[in-house]
Amino acid sequence: MSHRSLIVLPDRTARPFLTAIENAKSSIRIKMFVFSDPDLIQAVIAARKRGVDVQIMLNAARRDGEDDNAESRKTLHHAGIPMKDSSPDFGVTHEKSMVVDEKLAFVKSLNWATRNLTETRDYAVTTEHKDEVREILDCFEADWHRQAFKPPGTTPLIWCPANGREAIAHFIDKAKHSLFVQNERYQDPVIIERLIRARERDVKVHVMARPPHNLKKEKLLEGVSGLRMLNDVGAKIHKLNKLKLHGKMLLADGKRAIIGSINLAPGSFDDRRELAIEVDDTTLVEELHDVAHHD
Repeated sequence: MSHRSLIVLPDRTARPFLTAIENAKSSIRIKMFVFSDPDLIQAVIAARKRGVDVQIMLNAARRDGEDDNAESRKTLHHAGIPMKDSSPDFGVTHEKSMVVDEKLAFVKSLNWATRNLTETRDYAVTTEHKDEVREILDCFEADWHRQAFKPPGTTPLIWCPANGREAIAHFIDKAKHSLFVQNERYQDPVIIERLIRARERDVKVHVMARPPHNLKKEKLLEGVSGLRMLNDVGAKIHKLNKLKLHGKMLLADGKRAIIGSINLAPGSFDDRRELAIEVDDTTLVEELHDVAHHD
């Protein structure tokens, strides 16, 4: 029976991803913003050595020239793993996904960097639903071959720059009682408006954000202004204790959730390759609800 499951970081560490790679029999497809964790790099190399067909797409250097993947790219290339920079059609490829044996897919908020595996609140959803796995593979192939990709709109997958803003806005609009939101950025006017409208119809809105001093200087004004507007209408705003916040999560009424790579910022919706998934699996959502309340 097809199912989905939740991985909460740093609680679960890298083990679920390592296990999936170690158990791979035929193929692995990885698309990643930052891939630098040595254990995961060695696991992928070991899979390649035992005959698994591995392809990896990594985000290219950023606009400022910084390349988070330079050393990893050299190591993986030296191991004979087919690799490409992500599609130049996007300012950044921020998607974090993996598909194993064309049967199991991971939709993640976390990079494969050691800090995201050990220090930050992050999430991943695994899915064995054939149509979802196929869609993630289709996008990988399209980006690999520099072709256009149009989501079919028949699955709960959420893509940028396709249906991301619309899907998240609609998700917020359907909330009746409560909304928990964890995100690094609160900068998109449409999403801020939807959260304000939710609060005005008496939805309890709980917002978790990074402390303002962690924002980049050029993003400080718009980041803080969004949070101030939410605070003015009575949204509860918190920061995470003991852990750093990196996850991107929305939870509505304890029944529906969105998890993925999408920051609530215009650049994420309009210029970046991003991926998230909306889920309503009872066990998964209950586990996420417990984490949200704990945080």
